Amino acid sequence: MHASSALVFPVLAFATAAAATGAWVTPHDSYSSSVGVLGCKINTDRVAYWPGSVDCNNICVKLTYGSRSVHLLRIDQSGGAYDISYDAWNYLQTGSSATADPIAGGTVAMDYQEVDASECADLIYTPGSKLPLSAANSMNFVASCLSQPNSWVAKNYVLYNICDAICTLGFDETCSLDLATSNQPSCPHTLGLTNTLTSAPVYNIQYMTGKTVVAGTGQVDRGGGGVGVADSGGVGGSDASGDASRSLLIEWLNFMMAG
Repeated sequence: MHASSALVFPVLAFATAAAATGAWVTPHDSYSSSVGVLGCKINTDRVAYWPGSVDCNNICVKLTYGSRSVHLLRIDQSGGAYDISYDAWNYLQTGSSATADPIAGGTVAMDYQEVDASECADLIYTPGSKLPLSAANSMNFVASCLSQPNSWVAKNYVLYNICDAICTLGFDETCSLDLATSNQPSCPHTLGLTNTLTSAPVYNIQYMTGKTVVAGTGQVDRGGGGVGVADSGGVGGSDASGDASRSLLIEWLNFMMAG
C-alpha cells in the first residue's frame, strides 16, 4: 500500500470467475505513473497501480465491489500490491467521494477485469482522449508501443513538453514525433527544459482526511486557488482567520489579567 497513513497488508490475487479476477485492493493517495502519463491531463482519482508492466493495449480495467463499479486507467506498475486511487477505493465502499465521506482501512476483496481502452475515454482530458505522455521521459514506452503499430497506445498517444507526471516542470504544449527524421520529439520550447510549471497542478486526495492537496507542494487546496500547508493530520496550516482568533484570545487574556 502506498498511502502513508495506512498499514501494509499481504497481497493476494485469486480467481473468482471466468470473466473477472479477484484481488485484495488497497488505497493509494499520491499520483504517479511509471510510464510518464501526465496527471494534469487525466482523472487521477481513477487510476490502478497494478503489478506487472504497463501494457500498450490493456490500460483500462473495470473494478467491482458489490453493486458498484468504476473504470480505472492502469498506468503505473506497483511492487506487487493492487493499489487504486484513494477516492475510487473510498467510493466503491461508501458510494461517496473521499472528499465528502473519507474512510480508513486496508485490503478489500474486489473483482476486476480488463476492458477495452475506449471504456476509459472519459478519464482522459485530451482531444480525442489520447493518452498524454511526457515527451522527455516517456519515449521508451512510446517506442515499445510503436513497435506494436496496431496497439491502442501506438494509435492513441500525444506528447507534451512536461517533464514529470505531476506536471511541475516543463511547458504545457504538445510535441510532434517524426521518426523518419529524429528519434526525439520536436516541441515549441526546448525539449525537457525544467521550467517551473504552475498552470496545470495535479491534486491528490489525502488518505483519511479527504482533503485535496497539490501534489507538487503538499499544500491543501482551499478552493479558488487558496492553499495552506498540510500537517501529518491533514489539517490546513494557519490562515488569516486563525491568526485573527489567536490575536483576540491574547487581547482577552491581557484584559483579564489587567483586571
